[in-house]
Amino acid sequence: MQTDERSNQDECLEADGVWPFVSHRLLRRAGGELWHWHSRHHRKRLVLREVRSVVHFGRLFLAQLWQPGQLNWWIGVAFAFGSTLFAAASVLILWPALAEAVSLSSMQVNAIYFLGSIPFTTAAYLQLFQAANADPAPGEPDFDQSRWKWFGWKPHKIGWLSCALQFPGTVLFNFNTFDAMLPGLAWWQSELIVWLPNFVGSVLFLASGYLAFIEVAHRWWTWQPASITWWVVFANLLGCVGFMVSAVFALVLPGGEVDWMSTVAVTFTLQGAICFWIGAVLMLPEAAE
Repeated sequence: MQTDERSNQDECLEADGVWPFVSHRLLRRAGGELWHWHSRHHRKRLVLREVRSVVHFGRLFLAQLWQPGQLNWWIGVAFAFGSTLFAAASVLILWPALAEAVSLSSMQVNAIYFLGSIPFTTAAYLQLFQAANADPAPGEPDFDQSRWKWFGWKPHKIGWLSCALQFPGTVLFNFNTFDAMLPGLAWWQSELIVWLPNFVGSVLFLASGYLAFIEVAHRWWTWQPASITWWVVFANLLGCVGFMVSAVFALVLPGGEVDWMSTVAVTFTLQGAICFWIGAVLMLPEAAE
């Protein structure tokens, strides 16, 4: 079977996905040949493949280490870089001796979080731009594709909706991490300009991550360990869960921060960052041509 080609003569035999979205179609060409169309692979122009062995995965990964001509490569690298900075800042907070050893103050550690949020936002926008300019799905009208769409409006498409939720979530993380560097904040100020953007951004991330997962699964849950794409969206979903738990425990109470809550919040930020890093790195072999 072949994938990711379109023809005006294709006949749709099956269509499925989590309602109200269609993320998979089984089509038949005019010559009788069958092929599978997948939403994520279509908009990101990916090859649908399964990993046959560790050696096969290694070859795909090495082939993608330097592919600056691919938008998917830039998305993966930007997410990986942002995740690395988030993980580094979390480690420095959990083990203050390390921060002291490299002469970093708490404000400087918070600045690492802010710097990490910038490539997150960059990668999220690139994904939204990619989804906004994806080719029509089989059977859809082929409108003029000559003009770039900076954001688009495709709420009926699960991939676009996932990206459209993730992007403002990353922007809120920009505000959250920047405001955390401000000195002398009262507890209610921390609630309003640090915790609230963190919480709302995490909710958007979680919704986006689950939409991305069911786009690949075509149902509420699935297990596809041979698929790189499944591991990408599953790792990212775990990262979204980690950020959500972190945001819940990052709540600042009127009496000030509670040490054990702060530790839990940073620990889950670290877990989320590691999962996002894994998902970002796996995006490289996923995009191998």
